[in-house]
Amino acid sequence: MSERDHGTLFTTHRINDVENLVIPMRNGLCSQKYKPVDYKHLYKLAAVEKMASAKIQLKIKKTEQASKINKEQMLLKQHRQVWWQEHKRLSENRQKAEAEIKTFLDEESHKHNFFLDMRDFDHKLSKERDTYQTNTVVPIWQLKENLKFRLSEMQRYLSEESCLKSWINPVEMLQQIKFVKKQQKAILEFLILESLALERELEDYKKKALAHSFEEKNGLCLEVPSALLSLECPYPDLKTLVINEYRKLASGYWSKLQEIDQQLKVLYRNIEWKEEDQWVFHTVINQYPSDLQRRRTLYLDVLQRYLPHKSRHDLVVHEKAWDRYHFIRNQRRVLMLNWAQARKTFLLKAVATVAEASAAHETEVVLANTRQKQQEICADLKAKVLHWKAQQEEAAELEAAVAARRKEKEDEKERLQKEQEIIRRAQEKEKVKKYWAEKRLKWQEQEEKDLRRLEELRKLMAEQAVKDKERVKFRQALLEKRLLEKKHLALKEAHEEKEKEKCLEALRQQVAVAAKLDPARVVADTVASKARMGIGTNEEFDLQKPLFKLHTYSEQQIISDPRLRVELALREAGLHKTLYAKEILPKIPPLKLPRRDMESTAFKM
Repeated sequence: MSERDHGTLFTTHRINDVENLVIPMRNGLCSQKYKPVDYKHLYKLAAVEKMASAKIQLKIKKTEQASKINKEQMLLKQHRQVWWQEHKRLSENRQKAEAEIKTFLDEESHKHNFFLDMRDFDHKLSKERDTYQTNTVVPIWQLKENLKFRLSEMQRYLSEESCLKSWINPVEMLQQIKFVKKQQKAILEFLILESLALERELEDYKKKALAHSFEEKNGLCLEVPSALLSLECPYPDLKTLVINEYRKLASGYWSKLQEIDQQLKVLYRNIEWKEEDQWVFHTVINQYPSDLQRRRTLYLDVLQRYLPHKSRHDLVVHEKAWDRYHFIRNQRRVLMLNWAQARKTFLLKAVATVAEASAAHETEVVLANTRQKQQEICADLKAKVLHWKAQQEEAAELEAAVAARRKEKEDEKERLQKEQEIIRRAQEKEKVKKYWAEKRLKWQEQEEKDLRRLEELRKLMAEQAVKDKERVKFRQALLEKRLLEKKHLALKEAHEEKEKEKCLEALRQQVAVAAKLDPARVVADTVASKARMGIGTNEEFDLQKPLFKLHTYSEQQIISDPRLRVELALREAGLHKTLYAKEILPKIPPLKLPRRDMESTAFKM
């Protein structure tokens, strides 16, 4: 709302107030409807409200301050946890490194004088460290303890001013503290200068080492390795081709490495931070592990504390640049690893290719030498073959004459063998005829025996049929008899049930409550005592009779089980504990096979 609008609004309110004041003027000044305004009371109310609003505002500020303090404490607590873990890790790494260095120096000092000098230098440094601690740290702790003691004494004797003035001299204490501060300041300045000199010296060594390593890497990337140059290849063109392929591969990787190094240089050149600020930034980020919750919030908070001259925007921009730099560094490392792997693979393939070429060349040389030897051998063999052919022709003629004579002898021998074969076959035919005659006699005798046996079997089967008919009749009669017995048994059970009910009813009547008011009954005999003496008993009851019948297997049903009979037979023979008994008993089926739904499958899995 503009100033013009405010003026219009106030003018409108004033006009309305004037119009409202007209009404009491018309009604008269002595009207009872309006009272005079008590401005003092209104001022008091306004002051009270102002005080209440000030208190509320103060409470809000205190709450904000408390929440800010709590938030700060929570951040500091998380920072302490991270710092403690980092301190623990660095302490362990330091102890491990010192132990490894000490072990290495102890082992190598016996072999080389350089390591012996390093060991002596280590002892010298440890002595200087102990001397520094004795000369600087111990006096400070002693002064601290002395001040604590004097402060406690001052609190104890606070009322005794004269004693304190005579015993404690504050001027002397302040001079002592200033002297210690001056001494510590000089020592720290000396140590800082020495540490800066050492850092510069280490930085120079680092630059030289990096330059040397960069030159070595350049040489390793671009120079042809001695392993390729020293290969003994029978084909110069193949060796030249392998070296050219290596140079192509190396130039490709070298160009990629140059691009990445150029990107790193550009990024490093664009970073306008001091080296000390960069070191603080990298150290703080590396302290917080990547799997930590709220990691970015924590390390940005710490960076704002360590680098108060840098804004949050500068920190975020540097963080992005550092992430980019770190990413490119990782790319460079991966590229170097890939180059080492590719170089190793190329060298192995080159050695294998040269070995194959050498083997092929040796094979060709061997084949050429073998071909020449074969030609010489062929010439010798041709002369020998011609000589051998003449000998073979002469031998063939002699062999033909000998073969003709042998053929005449073999023909005569064959004719004699045919005559002997005819005689032998005639004799064998006679033997075969005799054999078949004997065979026929045996067949007739066997057939007669079989017929007699068949007749006997028929008679036995007829007798068995008669017996089976009698058995069937006997079984039918036995079945009818069993059915009658079952009916008689059912009737008997029904009769016994009735008798049982009668007995129970009699017992109920005996124990029924039928007592009346009879004083003479107290001294009279009871029914039980009369029953024991046999007085007044007309009916006898079989009270020992069981109330229920037992339904179980009979002796005949148990003995009819084939498993029990086989087990009894084996037991009588003394074979029930043998392996045969253990093997055969589980295989014997019961008299009545169990139902399929009642069969257990627990032991078949």
